[in-house]
Amino acid sequence: MWEKIRVVFTIPELRQKILLTLGLLAIYRVGFQITLPIIDRAKMTAFSGQGGDFADIMDRMALFSASNLSTVTIFGLGIMPYISASIIFQLLGSVWEPLSRLQKEGESGRKKINEYTRYATVVICLLQSWAYVGQYQGLMKTDFLDADGGLLFSWRVMAVVTMTAGTVFLMWLGEQIDEFGIGNGISLLIMAGILARMPGAGKELIDQTSRELGGDGTKMGIESLLVLAAVFVAVVAGVVFITLGQRRIPTQSAQHVRGRRVFGGTRQYLPLRVNQAGVMPIIFASSLLMFPMMILGMLKNAFPERQFLATFAGIFQGQGYIYNILYVVLIFFFCYFWTAITFNPKDMAENLKNFGTFIPGYRPGKRTADYLEKVMVRITYVGAGFLAMVAVIPTLVSNSLAVSFTVASFYGGTGLLIAVSVAFDLVQKIDSHLVMRNYRGLLEK
Repeated sequence: MWEKIRVVFTIPELRQKILLTLGLLAIYRVGFQITLPIIDRAKMTAFSGQGGDFADIMDRMALFSASNLSTVTIFGLGIMPYISASIIFQLLGSVWEPLSRLQKEGESGRKKINEYTRYATVVICLLQSWAYVGQYQGLMKTDFLDADGGLLFSWRVMAVVTMTAGTVFLMWLGEQIDEFGIGNGISLLIMAGILARMPGAGKELIDQTSRELGGDGTKMGIESLLVLAAVFVAVVAGVVFITLGQRRIPTQSAQHVRGRRVFGGTRQYLPLRVNQAGVMPIIFASSLLMFPMMILGMLKNAFPERQFLATFAGIFQGQGYIYNILYVVLIFFFCYFWTAITFNPKDMAENLKNFGTFIPGYRPGKRTADYLEKVMVRITYVGAGFLAMVAVIPTLVSNSLAVSFTVASFYGGTGLLIAVSVAFDLVQKIDSHLVMRNYRGLLEK
């Protein structure tokens, strides 16, 4: 392995791409340490250590947005507005005819959609940053507050513009990585944000572990730490297995004669991914469940005498079975919903027919489309079950072993799926450069 890594850095073009990518990721991490000038760092540090319902919501959102919502920095919003805008246009493309026609125009249509996505990102940033700054007015320096204790309008506009510019800059960094670096820029930014949480989570886990078996009443024992390590290895292995899992459908190409030569007649396979929807169902389900969590939390604080509000708020804070059941149901729903948007069996059957390829035992056209749809429904059920299992593992680990959600989040959920998927994509990109120069890939024996 060390020899293969040495070979990677002996290729000038590949070395330049990797170093440029690392440099841009370093710039991204530096921005997380730069707070807005209106923020009192002492108050912010004290607020971050308090925890609470709002802080827990911010931690869950920051896990898949490459952001740090508990500290008000210039990159505080991360790239979540860009992801939201991309998802909106992806969904609109399936129901709005003008956008659907743009998607079918190839490269020119894709560039136009990307331009609209950037404009939508700026609008979402302005709205989110305005609400975001309003939530943290208690952390502002007194020099920037008016007589009523609120943030001055001019400084609030400055904070909103700064955070919007930070998100747009991150979007630009991702595009530079796509063009001049290696790997998918936006995905690498999210992965860097996830991995940056590991040292803090590791320190927190060590502080929560006793050196004695069974613990000392306030800390968990060494055996619990070994169980956590075994669960982590098992979950990573399962994520890798399902991420690379495919349902290979045999196909046969028809023979045709050109002159004296015979073409076609070969047997190939049509690979269908088991986890066709990727990580999107978990992102959708988590985002949707955050709305009742935030609304009930605010109502509980506004009306503390209403006990039923506290009960419902506790359910949606991820501490009960009802929350997990709703989580699983939403993941299954969005798995089938996203797969129906991204996978069109009719178009695939038509493409196979146009290229003279057919599935043995099924007539080209409608019969082939019906078969592909039936297969996709079955494997989507397996993929949805896997995503649901991975999504609830952090909650189960956090509740059963009494560890914080920050530590448990590395044992499943969106963060682990993104990290594994991006790591495989990055290795495949590096392998393509190595194979092109007649070297063995990183994962080849």
